[in-house]
Amino acid sequence: MSSGKILDHVLEPPSYGWADAKGNLIKPTPKQILREFLSRTNVFKNRKNWLSFMSWFQIVCLTPFFFIFLFKYITIPLFIVGFVYSMILMGSHGTIWYHRYCTHKAYKFSNNFWRFITQHLVIKVVPEETYAVSHHVHHAKSDQPGDPYNAQAGFLYCFLADTNHQPINRNLSREDYAKAVSLLGHTGVKTNSYEQYQKWGSIVHPVTFITEWILNWGFWYGVFFLIGGNALACTIFGAAMFWAVGVRTFNYEGHGKGEDKRKDGVDYNRLDMSINQIWPGFVAGEWHNNHHMYPRSAQSGFLKHQIDFAWYYVKFLSMIGGVSSYNNAKKQFLEQYYIPKKLKTRATATTEAEANAAVEEEVM
Repeated sequence: MSSGKILDHVLEPPSYGWADAKGNLIKPTPKQILREFLSRTNVFKNRKNWLSFMSWFQIVCLTPFFFIFLFKYITIPLFIVGFVYSMILMGSHGTIWYHRYCTHKAYKFSNNFWRFITQHLVIKVVPEETYAVSHHVHHAKSDQPGDPYNAQAGFLYCFLADTNHQPINRNLSREDYAKAVSLLGHTGVKTNSYEQYQKWGSIVHPVTFITEWILNWGFWYGVFFLIGGNALACTIFGAAMFWAVGVRTFNYEGHGKGEDKRKDGVDYNRLDMSINQIWPGFVAGEWHNNHHMYPRSAQSGFLKHQIDFAWYYVKFLSMIGGVSSYNNAKKQFLEQYYIPKKLKTRATATTEAEANAAVEEEVM
């Protein structure tokens, strides 16, 4: 079975299904979505729900920090610190680690040390398994039935996708399970044997996951406590909760809320409804339309104004030897899309030489 075929069934289908008999996207009601969410997070009903449960249990655990910050420690400086940590640091880390590395292998680390450092660069709240496997499906079926966060099915469909649509299929054959595991082979994530997968319904073992979670949170709380006491630690952990909830809204927004919001001269990829947005681009390097055009590129902020902190991190690591190689589609994008478009629109007003000079000034 080819990798394309495995992506057709690597995810556990929701009870309401992906598509109807005619192949049209099924748009479940909010009641159906919430019922599915409650069923998939019920560990008493089925222990194979453990990863979906943990995904939201972590948010529950972070919530007290948020309210302690809000009612006890809030100051303007701490608010700024929390804002920068959640929006820029955690946002960029999501792009660096989960998006460009775990899913798309846009770059390679020189050794496991730099991979480990990058993996745990911030407070961890997203399982690699949940993100990366489903994101392969998202790109293969973008805005089509089977896309785990299809914006056309509504906000709640996307917001609760990590439990309702992103867990891996619990009935994979041994061969297909091996293919699913291979999607994470480069990440260093310790994976279950097929027999363990049959027991737990996941690629990662709960003991491994929980141990890593406790160590990651314990380390970072200790670091922030030593720097600024409970005030700073609660601020940062509260900010992590804010990001963990907010990131679940991204794909709904990033695909036009189910509508065609692509703009000429801004969104060059026309194969799906992804759009370039200023805010996600500036804080996390998530120029989503560019990314869907070149998913394996370590840089997606191709133009002068498109700030890309995720790319700056990868480039910095390559300069100090932490990254051995990377893919960069900037030149290809400029030559195939941006420059021809600019030359065409300016041809009637300027000479070719002047147009070229103007274009070069914009993309330097």
